[in-house]
Amino acid sequence: MFKKLSIAAICSLFSLVTISQVKDIRMPLKNTYEILSTDTKEDIISKAVHVVPTANQYAALRNEYIAFIHFGPNTFTRMEWGSGKEDPKVFDLKTLDTDQWCRVMKEAGMKMVIITAKHHDGFVLWQSRYTKHGIMSTGFQNGKGDIVKELSTSCKKYGLRLGIYLSPADLFQIENAEGLYGNLSTYTERIIPRNIPGRPFANKTTFTFKVDDYNEYFLNQLFELLTEYGPISEVWFDGAHPKTKGGQTYNYLAWKKLIQTLAPNAVIFGKQDIRWCGNEAGGTRATEWNTIAYPFNPDTANYFPDLTKASLGQRDDLYKAKYIHYQQAETNTSIREGWFYRDNTEQKVRSADDVFDIYERSVGGNSTFLLNIPPNREGRFSDRDVKALLDAGRRIKDTYGINLFKNAMGDAKILDNNPATFSLLKDNAAELIITMPSAITINRILLQESVTTHGERVEAHAVDAWTGNEWKKIAVATNIGYKRILRFPEVTASKFRIRFTQLRAAPAINRVAAFYYKTRPPQLQISSDVNGRITIAPQQHNFNWNHNGENAAANINSGIEIRYTTDGSVPTKNSRLYTQPFEMSKGEVKAVAFSKTETGSVAVEAISIAKKDWKVIDLSSESVRHKAAVALDANSKTYWLSEATGPAQYITIDLGKTYVLKGFAYTPQSVNDKGMMEKGAVHASADGKTWTTISNFEFGNLINDPTKRRHNFSTPVSAKYIKIESKEIAGKGNVLAIAELDLFE
Repeated sequence: MFKKLSIAAICSLFSLVTISQVKDIRMPLKNTYEILSTDTKEDIISKAVHVVPTANQYAALRNEYIAFIHFGPNTFTRMEWGSGKEDPKVFDLKTLDTDQWCRVMKEAGMKMVIITAKHHDGFVLWQSRYTKHGIMSTGFQNGKGDIVKELSTSCKKYGLRLGIYLSPADLFQIENAEGLYGNLSTYTERIIPRNIPGRPFANKTTFTFKVDDYNEYFLNQLFELLTEYGPISEVWFDGAHPKTKGGQTYNYLAWKKLIQTLAPNAVIFGKQDIRWCGNEAGGTRATEWNTIAYPFNPDTANYFPDLTKASLGQRDDLYKAKYIHYQQAETNTSIREGWFYRDNTEQKVRSADDVFDIYERSVGGNSTFLLNIPPNREGRFSDRDVKALLDAGRRIKDTYGINLFKNAMGDAKILDNNPATFSLLKDNAAELIITMPSAITINRILLQESVTTHGERVEAHAVDAWTGNEWKKIAVATNIGYKRILRFPEVTASKFRIRFTQLRAAPAINRVAAFYYKTRPPQLQISSDVNGRITIAPQQHNFNWNHNGENAAANINSGIEIRYTTDGSVPTKNSRLYTQPFEMSKGEVKAVAFSKTETGSVAVEAISIAKKDWKVIDLSSESVRHKAAVALDANSKTYWLSEATGPAQYITIDLGKTYVLKGFAYTPQSVNDKGMMEKGAVHASADGKTWTTISNFEFGNLINDPTKRRHNFSTPVSAKYIKIESKEIAGKGNVLAIAELDLFE
């Protein structure tokens, strides 16, 4: 309920609460507000709190947890990015089970799926009228197959919405001699769709746009997807450009008009509706505003840069803005190492712990969670992916399916679980108090603002529990927005207080709920030092998993035991008990944490050769602060950085003795995006004088997902000396950075 505050009480709270709010004059609600040169800081904040999502954006926010499907030639070539030169027949699909995809996604709690109808390689997954580079030129269903159509049918069967990823970049249209991308064609008025004899459209809508050949091609394919596979709920535009040609530009304003006409309920990712969160590793900002600053008018813009800064919507950002716009974040990552399926053994798969953690941070951090699930070469989700998805889905349902504030006493409008109701706190009310008939045990609090009617207003808040005859703070956070999930160690109480400690205007609170997450045994991480000693410990998650003191490591002292194997089998309660570090120089360690009643996720780590005898004997260059030796120190937080002399850099290592090697791993530095080794070669020598090139390698998407990458050699190689040579640095860089190199025997 609201605690009615007297003027005296409000004054007494000023030492504890920063109101910092503008006079709440009702202004028109807009998706975008222009900032005028005459606007004061108070005017700017007043405009900010009246910026709200469109109906389409709000519907997309309410999807919360959605799926991505990357499927195409890369699935069969095992590459992250195709070249556009692939023979379509490499897509050697024999079977397809989109019902299985949708059944699993539905059970996991997802509400929509977005499929890569065309990735950067230009290969299309539907029966397009405008190209032969796609499914129609493969053996799948004798060239008659249509994956987008089958998925659309399955989505309707299982009640999922459908989204389309159509890559603006198109390497086939670049590399093909008759390709349209960058062909320097003249901009002329063209009718969309272009008529193809024998393939009429049921939808008779037409458009006239002044465009070039490639934009016409793109618009024609958009028309196909939006009229023959719908309804479409999201159109996803990737900003990646693996290669450009002829100064090709995109006429997004024409694309937008076509989308808004043919799919009026769809949101557009990568443009003014939805933005990228800034990485592809599942990272989230601690403060994710969707009311953000813009240097130009997003409603009329043709180009949208990636917004990757740590701060996008804080007051200082807004004060510098030309426009304030509602553009929600989408947190996208893959359940597998990489976007496409490569193999079912060495390609890492996220655990249910990871998936559940990212769900809570993204959905509970004012963004949408977009999780990629790449089908395998049998056209199905692999068993490991399905297990992690369904386990995480059960946790989401078990945790957030039971609101422990259901019988609470307080303001009915914030406790009724109705998205259409809210309470606008009056008279600078700084807190809400919720009372239960009896004590409950919780470790999650969920808060929502009424963003459709009052925008984003809360800048900071805290939650207290009444225990021991006093208020004790149990959680703090910054903004709320569409949804905020607070995680904290479990607490038992019958009365809780929510304090709004910094506000832009009187907050409109839509919902307050409480939940209990049954803590599982911790996820484990396996590491080795330079001497080859293996340590197994609770994983220290990035991105605030141990938020507000909820540290899984503490469980090790409360009945948790770790069991492990080195023979490839899955650990059981009868496997070897981990008590202290042990030595191991090759093979694979699997480990599981057990409580009395629960079994944790399986951690797997391939063990590299111990580095105690390794020496750097030659290198291209090294910077003063980042010496080459730290690339071999078994510490991924340190890194070698070469001088800025170009992409061709190298490091030569004496291993101390001869080994039979089967592959290597490269860990990029993650402090910034410099020096990511995208392409290179591995050379081997028995004497350090005569060298043989044993393998070329390529790692994709390092800047957006700077995680450890492994490359296996086609055949084992005997060597005492190894040279790693870079040939291409991501982002056309001229320095090389290596946090760690590992070799596998």
